[in-house]
Amino acid sequence: MSDNSGKAARSGIWYVISNVLIRAVGLITAPIYTRLLTTAETGYANNFNNYVSIFYVLMGLCLIYSVGRARIDYKGREFDSYMSAIQGLSSIFGTVVLLLVIFFSPASGMLGFEKPVVIILFAYLILFPSIDYMQYKLRFEYRYKENIAISVFITVATVALSIALILLMPENKGFAKILGTVLPQALVAAGCFIVLLAKGKTLVNIKYWKYALFIGIPMIPHGLAMILLARIDVSMIERICDYSAVGLYTSGYTIGSLLMFITNAVGNAWVPLLNDRLDADDFDSIRRDNKILMEAGCFMTICFIAVAPEIVKLLYARPYWESMMVIAPVALGTLCQYFYTNYVNVEIFYRKPVLVAVNSCVAAAVNIILNYYFINRYGYIAAAYTTLAGYFILMILHYLTSVHVLKKKIYNDAAYFAMLVLTIAAGTAMGQLYGTTGIRYAVSAAIIAILAFVWRKDIVSFVGMLRHRGD
Repeated sequence: MSDNSGKAARSGIWYVISNVLIRAVGLITAPIYTRLLTTAETGYANNFNNYVSIFYVLMGLCLIYSVGRARIDYKGREFDSYMSAIQGLSSIFGTVVLLLVIFFSPASGMLGFEKPVVIILFAYLILFPSIDYMQYKLRFEYRYKENIAISVFITVATVALSIALILLMPENKGFAKILGTVLPQALVAAGCFIVLLAKGKTLVNIKYWKYALFIGIPMIPHGLAMILLARIDVSMIERICDYSAVGLYTSGYTIGSLLMFITNAVGNAWVPLLNDRLDADDFDSIRRDNKILMEAGCFMTICFIAVAPEIVKLLYARPYWESMMVIAPVALGTLCQYFYTNYVNVEIFYRKPVLVAVNSCVAAAVNIILNYYFINRYGYIAAAYTTLAGYFILMILHYLTSVHVLKKKIYNDAAYFAMLVLTIAAGTAMGQLYGTTGIRYAVSAAIIAILAFVWRKDIVSFVGMLRHRGD
């Protein structure tokens, strides 16, 4: 079996470059949004996105988690048929849900939106999974150019249309922002749906549906739990505080999670290669290369936390500057996600989705309890720290599952925990120094210099890997 490390490296480099450029567009337009929208209007639009994430897990049936393993079990045209079939299953189910919402459900009262907005939400979710199906398919086929093109188009179209609609609808700017997000993605989703169906020529296939549901259904609790970890804080802040607090929190969260676009890009390129190596029982190369990727994640996180306050002041109007206090814990939570995904990928590869779901539900329950207590006591900033705690707990749970339940000791676990704990400690301390610029930069420079010295050999290896495999 050939090693696709060269393809993975090339796709990884381009995913990182494209994600940085996409986020650059977001950063450039952030000052525009903060001047066009009040914090309450920002909170209204972001709350819609929050519900999109929650209901996507249910309406998509988490079938997307089956794609990586299916790419190994089904080859060539059969994989095309598989992708088309799971798209058919989720769209049929989504249509049924939409009809129930229109005719029977009191969803508008439950969600806090007008009924037309709720209908838009569920209609949008019928097609939206097709974007993920297409991009996952392209990812596992190492076709990064088409994948990047989809992301770039959505980003540019969303920004342009959102700003235009906000200016055209000054009396309802929160709703205008929602439409600006939904319409471009709905258009791309419709195109992806048509392409996948034309290539796979399959809408209904019981064999493929059973395969996908075996992995997908147990992952629904996992998906909901992950949404709770990432998003329930927004809903709880809205209930306990107000939309203004939601706007501040989500603005800080947006900056704090910028690293996710890099770590996700690296992960997107790594997972297909990881699956190939797991299929070949090539654990040594997994352990060697993955350790370098984790060190790079820690290094980038520290560098990012050091300069985050300046990013906030550059991009946001003064009323939003308070949001910088959530950035350090959010960035560190992103790093925990980056680490525990290693173990989740192993659990999914060996078809143990139930274990993934159990761990996620436990972590989400802990996060909700912590949120309720600390948000009431300390306000919206506390939610960032409770989310970090939830992700760290999840890291521990997935480690225990992978190593002690599945008996798969693939990674250098002791080194992972050491570097993660030290990075969290350093990043938290730096976050407390956001009011003292000189001291913060002095401490940050010292930490970065120490990390660069300790990991100097792996840094050289990483650069060499990119240089030779990225040709």
